[in-house]
Amino acid sequence: MTVRRKLLNVGGNSKKIGLSKVYDGWEQVLLDIDPSVRPDIVCDARDLFSLQPGFYDVIYCSHNLEHYYPHEIPKVLQGFKHLINSCGAVDIHVPDIGELMKIVVQNNMDINDFLYESNTGPITVHDVLFGYHVELEKTGNDFFAHKTGFSMQGIEKVLHMNGFPYVYLGAANLEIRAVAFTEPPNSFFRNLYQIP
Repeated sequence: MTVRRKLLNVGGNSKKIGLSKVYDGWEQVLLDIDPSVRPDIVCDARDLFSLQPGFYDVIYCSHNLEHYYPHEIPKVLQGFKHLINSCGAVDIHVPDIGELMKIVVQNNMDINDFLYESNTGPITVHDVLFGYHVELEKTGNDFFAHKTGFSMQGIEKVLHMNGFPYVYLGAANLEIRAVAFTEPPNSFFRNLYQIP
């Protein structure tokens, strides 16, 4: 019998939001602070130590880490470390503020200038820096606000400082992807994430 791998989607908002195809067939558990999105686990990512340790193969965190203040990030990352099994991974996606700054300077842009069209509507410089204004206005929930930002160097450094010595980075379309491990990635994860 094949064991189904387990993924904890931290702050994913909805299971209708697709994950990368590499996770097809995985068991996805949705954790969110907002009970109205009907997550499997209602929990603040700053309180992950209340959950069973070592239970997940992957912690997936897409566009959620920037919703915490810089001083809270270590607690969130330590919670991720608590929840993954010994050879597990964290897969983090955050806005690329370093690249955003370059684009703004090179194009002499203003904070409210249009950057790109997303599936939810137009995105401005302000949205990437501080959170999607439409969602903030619609819900009134300040947990949709961005409270910190990351560059490639910044996300790598904070992961190293919080117990993830093996970090693999990529960036595209104003997004950084960091895949991190507490131990050298095994052949399964090297293949999954195409790590040389």
